[in-house]
Amino acid sequence: MSILLQATEAAAAVAEEGARTTMGLGQLIVAGGWLMIPLALLAGATVFIFVERFLAIRKASEIDMNFMNRIRDYIYEGKVAAAVDLCKSTDTPIARMVAKGIERIGRPMSDVQNSIENVANLEVSRLENGLPFLATIAGGAPMIGFLGTVVGMVQAFMNLSQAGGTVDMSLLSAGMYVAMVTTVAGLVVGIPAYFGYNYLVARIEKLVFQMEANSIAFMDILNQPVDR
Repeated sequence: MSILLQATEAAAAVAEEGARTTMGLGQLIVAGGWLMIPLALLAGATVFIFVERFLAIRKASEIDMNFMNRIRDYIYEGKVAAAVDLCKSTDTPIARMVAKGIERIGRPMSDVQNSIENVANLEVSRLENGLPFLATIAGGAPMIGFLGTVVGMVQAFMNLSQAGGTVDMSLLSAGMYVAMVTTVAGLVVGIPAYFGYNYLVARIEKLVFQMEANSIAFMDILNQPVDR
């Protein structure tokens, strides 16, 4: 009973002290301990990967709505070199995919289709570069935070044990800060990484659909008889 009363009085004292002083963000980060270092690195990696992939996917998604019409006109007019030059100047995954198909004109249609699909697979692989690491951060950062929770609790109880059973909230505060701050930091890093990963995947899937649609349109151009 006496221990419970001591704990209550100590908690009240800490609450009163906390009302007088407020810890800043920097102090909280320091209080989180060494586990805040990998979490900070993961936060930086999350921002870098998301921004870099977002810009790359946005650039790859920029499609000239008149692109396939110009390709069709060049092919029907026999201007294959002009069609290839148009693809090179457009410089998008769809353009590179169509350019490979143009280079295979004259071969069996199955060869043309396979070459287009191979280029498409390579382009999608390039767009997905870095996304597995982003997914790893989404799952790993909260786990590091939970590790900090366990480490902080162990530290708190070790401090309490070394104090000989005397309840002093100042002894527990260091471990509790590590436990709580690292948990919050892990979630702060992991949640944006999770949503960012799924957003980028959705953008890539939309682009893949556009690539498939343009691939079908190109094959229709090659299969359609020329009636001039």
